[in-house]
Amino acid sequence: MTETGNTPVMDARIDALLVGAIDPHVHSGPSIAPRAVDHLELVTEASKAGFAAVITKDHDYSGVMTAAMIARHHPELTTRIYSGIVLNNVIGGFNAYAVEHTAAMGGKIVWLPTLAAENHLRWEKTAGWVHPASTTKIRPAAGIPVLNADKSVRDDVKEVLDVVAKTDMVLASGHLHVSETWRVFEEAQRRGVKRLVLTHPEDIVDASLNDVRGLAAMGAFVEHSLCMFLEGSKFKTCPEEDLRKHIEAAGVDQTILCSDLGQPGVFSPLEGFRRGVKLCIDLGYGDDDIRKMVSLNAARAIGLEADLPVSR
Repeated sequence: MTETGNTPVMDARIDALLVGAIDPHVHSGPSIAPRAVDHLELVTEASKAGFAAVITKDHDYSGVMTAAMIARHHPELTTRIYSGIVLNNVIGGFNAYAVEHTAAMGGKIVWLPTLAAENHLRWEKTAGWVHPASTTKIRPAAGIPVLNADKSVRDDVKEVLDVVAKTDMVLASGHLHVSETWRVFEEAQRRGVKRLVLTHPEDIVDASLNDVRGLAAMGAFVEHSLCMFLEGSKFKTCPEEDLRKHIEAAGVDQTILCSDLGQPGVFSPLEGFRRGVKLCIDLGYGDDDIRKMVSLNAARAIGLEADLPVSR
């Protein structure tokens, strides 16, 4: 047995499955919230493991400038680094200018509100969780609505959807309630958005397996945060077997696995991926299916096929 508790054969199998992997949702720093790894450390570690790409996510700023700097000054790193923008208070919520700027700088994902989602603020009251920087460094989040009183999509949201469609970026659901996600995704498709991702249906957003099936059927990819299923993670909220239920609901071909890690007090994003691959093996998934969920599906969803190793 190795230090990881796996046999050498298992470790080698996991290593092979991580070559060409993509982590499309990772919380590296700098950030106003504590982070255990910064963007450069993240991509350096990922390069050693053979990842194809990582996409950094900060709740308060677009990381596209940092990604461009790292790519320019560290050509030796084989993992490509990208970022996106989260439509929270700091960037002005549904700010079409900020989304256009992110796209112009090579951003890949537009996340709908997370910490400022009205649903998130309701969830916080019952979950007993508060973002570690929300009240100590900046004022508390103010809810950003996505729907009008009649449940139609707001005009400022539509303006952003039009930018996402024009620039062919991914629209991710963030921390909206799943009922809001349905309405926004339907409007997004009507306006020409092609790339949709449902974010961690297993927590915060109140999604059922029927929601997972339905949103996958409409063409959305379903992204699962491995940190919410793994033993030893302070973010674990779901039994490991629930991951199989979610995968089967959406189908392997519409499922994406991400770390959603980078915070202190828990294992690294890379270690989260290693444990996530081992969990998938334990759940009975074969290498071809696992490779889809940790690499190929994210590449299709985000448009990163060119980043994958040629052998793929």
